[in-house]
Amino acid sequence: MSRVLDIVTAVIRDQAGRMLLVRKRGTATFMKPGGKRDAGEDDLTTLARELEEELGCRLVSADLLGHFSAPAANEAGFTVQSATYLAVVEGEIAPRAEIEEIVWVDPAAPGDLRLAPLLTRRVLPALLTPLAL
Repeated sequence: MSRVLDIVTAVIRDQAGRMLLVRKRGTATFMKPGGKRDAGEDDLTTLARELEEELGCRLVSADLLGHFSAPAANEAGFTVQSATYLAVVEGEIAPRAEIEEIVWVDPAAPGDLRLAPLLTRRVLPALLTPLAL
């Protein structure tokens, strides 16, 4: 049985509908910004702190997209369990802290980037599936 990393992540989109992905220093995999909770933090506190630390932007609002799990991209033997939010941010976005690179991708056609399993198996399908009426 794998160990679980409990994380909070953000889907941040620009005016063209592209989605922001980050790559941490020393890794090859792109993923959504976010990270692990500090003791006592709720989802939105964690998300606001992580976005400020990683990207230098401020969380304005966040709506829960869903709770998802998949094998961790960078930690062998771990599963990530993510509360993923559709987030609106303000301020200039730039790589900070452990973030090496940021890219904006079309969720329907992310290209040939190496993407985290959580993103490819869970989040992109959730984003791209129209809600049933």
